[in-house]
Amino acid sequence: MHSSDPTSRKTSRLAPMLIAAQLLLAGSAAAAAPSPAPVAPSTHGALLANKHVDAGDLNVGYAELGPAKGEVIILLHGWPYDINAYADVAPRLAAQGYRVIVPHLRGYGSTTFRSADAPRNGEPAALASDVIALMDALKIKQANLAGFDWGARSADIVAALWPERVKSLVSVSGYLIGSQEAGKKPLPPAAELQWWYQFYFATDRGRDGYAQNTPDFAKLIWKLASPKWQFDDATFNRSATALDNPDQVAIAIHNYRWRLGLAEGEPKYAALEQRLAQLPSISVPTITIEGDANGAPHPLPETYRAKFTGKYEHRTFSGGIGHNPPQEAPVEFTQAVIDAAHL
Repeated sequence: MHSSDPTSRKTSRLAPMLIAAQLLLAGSAAAAAPSPAPVAPSTHGALLANKHVDAGDLNVGYAELGPAKGEVIILLHGWPYDINAYADVAPRLAAQGYRVIVPHLRGYGSTTFRSADAPRNGEPAALASDVIALMDALKIKQANLAGFDWGARSADIVAALWPERVKSLVSVSGYLIGSQEAGKKPLPPAAELQWWYQFYFATDRGRDGYAQNTPDFAKLIWKLASPKWQFDDATFNRSATALDNPDQVAIAIHNYRWRLGLAEGEPKYAALEQRLAQLPSISVPTITIEGDANGAPHPLPETYRAKFTGKYEHRTFSGGIGHNPPQEAPVEFTQAVIDAAHL
């Protein structure tokens, strides 16, 4: 574990493990509006993060497709995935004239910390701030954001706290903003079972187990989160290489320990976390997405509808789509991003 990893400050609190939860919010689902003509399906190769830029605490590795002066779309991946979740989405969007940027999150692929002494911090405010830092570094005033898993949470936060920077939002599993206080609230046993890895990561054994078995652990998560997705070894291995990043374990462990209140964040993000604890509404035009076979923990669409106060649609992707819609249903996901940009 990196010497500056904030998880080390509360190791003694690991025994009485707290229970994690996303705060459920009242609301009702909205009907989807008619869409433009669908994007034609195609198959594409791997995305290459062959560009780099210093942005805040990071040197960010990212893929960029499409015309340099096109309207910007930033696609954010989750854990334990990588930019290739968008290997079939990014080229489609680029073909429609968008400038598409797909960054590796901190702890993944070619993204590295600029300082060896920087805390390997996985708290939500840090990850969202990385998006703003990337936009600033690339001189992007406003972008359309889309994401799933950690990427959806970061996109939600940016849209909530910096709405002037976001033209539109596509968020898988909807409103994912939470807080450490919300994470103390227990869930029913069946829901707690879905968070087994979070409790595992709260222990030193879990940290060591993830470090020793990262690819196998990630493949298990893929299968559990998308039980009907029949991905092959080549597809998984293409993304698994991003988990070789030397900060992957520290970032993943800190993220889940922070949620349980077992690890502290950085003081520079405290004010942002205080605002997020108030569960701010999201006013930018938004399409939320859910897969009909999502095996990962996720809120129901009706519980978060009220948190989106601007133009809004919800779409449930059918046919056995799990936790990773951009990779499992790239045509439908691409269409949602285009439609959100025109809400």
